[in-house]
Amino acid sequence: MKLSRTTNYNFGWLLLIGLVDVAFLLVFFLLLSSNFILQQGISVSMPFSRFTLGPQTSRQIISITGGAVPAIYFQDQRVTMEQLGPLLDGAKRRDESIIIKADRSTSYETVAEVANAALEHGITSVALAATPPQ
Repeated sequence: MKLSRTTNYNFGWLLLIGLVDVAFLLVFFLLLSSNFILQQGISVSMPFSRFTLGPQTSRQIISITGGAVPAIYFQDQRVTMEQLGPLLDGAKRRDESIIIKADRSTSYETVAEVANAALEHGITSVALAATPPQ
């Protein structure tokens, strides 16, 4: 006597579940292995150096754009040299270091002026950011 099933099972769903699982693992792997921006700030074309900074924990980034009239950005907001002083006082109270990201075409005088302002306001750690050579 031959028995027959009352319901038919469709095993195609097992293949689909496996494919969805592999797709989620692939997306998860790609998200974890992609390069994340470790430093905030305005995008500038920094000079090359073999000696670069690693990830900093307690820092504020000052970005300086190049050109005829350089712009200074502190916490992604455009500021003048006069407005920069009180912001640097706040960074000193929080014991943060300052990283200066200056564009390649920025004058040395502007970079030195910003670094001197940070040192005058009591910031003990001022660093210049650079891009590693390719």
